[in-house]
Amino acid sequence: MGAVGIAAVSIGYNLTHAPEETKAPVLPSPLTNEGPSDPEAAILALQDRVGANPNDAEGWQRLGWAYFESGRHADAVRAYRHATKLAPGNATFWSSLGEAAVMASERDPMPKEAADAFDKAISLDPKDPRARYFLAVRKDLAKDHEGAIRDWLALLGDTPPGAPWEADLRRTIEQVGKINGINVAERLAAVKPTAPHPPMGAGMSVAAAAIPGPSREQMQAAAQLPKGQQDAMVEGMVASLEARLKANPGNVDGWIMLMRSRMTLGETGKATAAYAQARSANPAQAGRIRDEARILGVPGV
Repeated sequence: MGAVGIAAVSIGYNLTHAPEETKAPVLPSPLTNEGPSDPEAAILALQDRVGANPNDAEGWQRLGWAYFESGRHADAVRAYRHATKLAPGNATFWSSLGEAAVMASERDPMPKEAADAFDKAISLDPKDPRARYFLAVRKDLAKDHEGAIRDWLALLGDTPPGAPWEADLRRTIEQVGKINGINVAERLAAVKPTAPHPPMGAGMSVAAAAIPGPSREQMQAAAQLPKGQQDAMVEGMVASLEARLKANPGNVDGWIMLMRSRMTLGETGKATAAYAQARSANPAQAGRIRDEARILGVPGV
């Protein structure tokens, strides 16, 4: 994935194997705006990376994501299994494994491995939005439609204003309510944003918007670089952003960009550290920083 990976963060998935009434909302996923010029080359580079260092949890996570985005869900499951074995305390890795297992299943909309992975993610981080969503799906599949709606409403109540999955989550609640004769209009209307902040650009938060990154030409060139040079290019861009923030710690948008870059690279511990530094440097905007970090899935937020 190399330098391609930190160009931007966009939106993730749809649960296409579930019944129509349980389509999943889109959740944060480290995609690029234009995508790598050669996905197979990126996968091969990541395969080489984990082949050279089988204990590289972040490498396995990134390989799992690359497989997932290429539609190779069974391969994504295998890669995420390695990631969770190497970093069993990472909730995002577990919920990613669960999502991949759901997508890889042709018949069972909630295979046991997926359910177990979501349970594990929730035990590590009760706020993990992907795990919370899919565990509500499990209730819906078990005919506990009211329980599913209640859990989705709770998730919606905790969803930061402007989160990229907010509209789809509301739509899911409306659809399940309509199909099962459950009136959800008043309950949906009662869920108000808890910590609004001014929208960025065309209504997008910084967390969901593109960050300054390499051009298409630079990404294409980076895909041809050896793995070590790709990593050096990525680390150089992130290090440059980090240096600018040390000189100007009041740049909240910059801190959010740094958190997103770290999450995209699978460097969840560094993302959490950036979150703590951002809040410490900007106590007056702590609420906004927290909301953006939740959108990104930063652990511990």
